[in-house]
Amino acid sequence: MANWSVSIKQFEGYLRLEKSLSGHSIEAYVRDAGKLRQYLEINRLTIPPEQVTSTIIQGFLAWLGELGMSATSQSRTLSGVKAFFDFLIMEDLISVDPTDTVASPKVGRKLPDTLAYEEIVLLLDAVDMSTDEGTRNRAMLEVLYSSGLRVSELTDLRLSNVYADQGFVRVKGKGNKERLVPIGRDALKHLSFYLSGVRCHLDIKPGHEDIVFLNRRGAGLSRVMIFTIIKGLAAKAGIQKTISPHTFRHSFATHLIEGGADLRAVQEMLGHESITTTEIYTHLDRDYLRQVITDFHPRS
Repeated sequence: MANWSVSIKQFEGYLRLEKSLSGHSIEAYVRDAGKLRQYLEINRLTIPPEQVTSTIIQGFLAWLGELGMSATSQSRTLSGVKAFFDFLIMEDLISVDPTDTVASPKVGRKLPDTLAYEEIVLLLDAVDMSTDEGTRNRAMLEVLYSSGLRVSELTDLRLSNVYADQGFVRVKGKGNKERLVPIGRDALKHLSFYLSGVRCHLDIKPGHEDIVFLNRRGAGLSRVMIFTIIKGLAAKAGIQKTISPHTFRHSFATHLIEGGADLRAVQEMLGHESITTTEIYTHLDRDYLRQVITDFHPRS
């Protein structure tokens, strides 16, 4: 019976000694096999490589897509997983390749709701920081991209749930489930600019005292207003894609995953439950989640 740790280690040795691949290529292939292993662990599927089926591989690809990975990156990950099972077949460690009947995701066009990091920067730079609204908008976008929040989580973000010293925000997601999410230095810097330079001068309406992002009349922003702000900035930045606040959430996840971040950490930060089972995603230590942001987020 093949063992995951041993098999992946042997696969790495094969790529280095027999295939003579570069260190970068070896790392990518090994990471792909590791992602499949993580998927099984998250879904409590304690099975060896030889018990992986094509159905499991398809579920794995669907899960990557749900986490925000583009079709192009899913296809590349599948190639790495295929190479891993090809190796196991060659070494007579398994008899059936579960990837044989699995088609690569259609790459066709890029997903319209995922931005490259350079496009994120263009959007941020399009904000007019000389105005109060611009200072607020920059802070909002930085928070969206830094922490992968849903638009409803952004509009409901509370001052009492921002733990700047610890580098976390507490958000209430779907089903009123709360989670702690790391927030990066850039986001905290612009949030501080907004809170100390703009928000503190507003005449805040009763009932909105704890809401972070407010309009000029001192009331919380609507979802529609945030959509409008982002669409206007996209046009100003010359970005042709159809984007929304959710674009920042998908981009947050995609950039972390493609940078090599642990899938379980990304799943926890997004507030996702397991896709293929009713098991809740694995709980991870807060310090570890913060380290993932520091290591892998482009604006950490």
